[in-house]
Amino acid sequence: MAETGERPRVGFFTDTSVCIGCKACEVACKEWNAIPEDGLVLTGMSYDNTQGLGADTWRHVAFIEQRKPVEAPVDVFEAAARADAGSELRWLMASDVCKHCTHAACLDVCPTGALFRTEFGTVVVQEDICNGCGYCIPACPYGVIDQRKGDGRAWKCTMCYDRLGVGMEPACAKACPTDSIQFGPLDELRERAASRVEDLHDAGVTEARLYGADPDDGVGGAGAFFLLLDEPEVYGLPPDPVATTRDLPSMWRRAAVAAAALAAGVAACFVRDGRAR
Repeated sequence: MAETGERPRVGFFTDTSVCIGCKACEVACKEWNAIPEDGLVLTGMSYDNTQGLGADTWRHVAFIEQRKPVEAPVDVFEAAARADAGSELRWLMASDVCKHCTHAACLDVCPTGALFRTEFGTVVVQEDICNGCGYCIPACPYGVIDQRKGDGRAWKCTMCYDRLGVGMEPACAKACPTDSIQFGPLDELRERAASRVEDLHDAGVTEARLYGADPDDGVGGAGAFFLLLDEPEVYGLPPDPVATTRDLPSMWRRAAVAAAALAAGVAACFVRDGRAR
């Protein structure tokens, strides 16, 4: 089992196939973490009344309406009940959150150490150290981190770090009535998720797939991963996320080689100039 120090790395497995869109996770997150109200708006996304992840929304449940072609014939009564002949309406509901990446670009670019990796393997912002520079915001490949208006500092999900420290599960997972949000040791969650996908495939739900569970992906695997019922783009997720700082080591090496070559060139010029005199 992957470990951080003496503790197993923990995370979230969000099974969107059993999410009912109740938004209990959003409410629990706000209440426990004392997150300010960000207003209710008409988003144009079905019955969703919150816009997305941000400084004041650390959990966001998306409502995605889809019309799917009817593959099997239906009787006249069922056809009459459909809103659109020849197609059926379905909602994809998914509770999104910070991914707590294995290779977290936000950590790489933070100049103050406000972002750090906890003993649980999660990534947390220390608001009393954050200077509001905003470097972490474009560094995040998922667009999760945001600066709070009137504050300027960066805020995001902490996976309820204070609760973890006393052996409690995060508030969102505690409040979820369907176990759509599952919390626990990351390796165990990955095994459970793979088994769930197999069960769905056996039941004919062939579109079920995992997102963020692969340790070999562009962020080294996510600490919060998902079971999806469609392509990631449908849920507003990047199909192939990559740590935006992945090329930094090679860039620094090249810069060091270039600097050394420049210094050697300058020194050679001084040597030649001295001999000429």
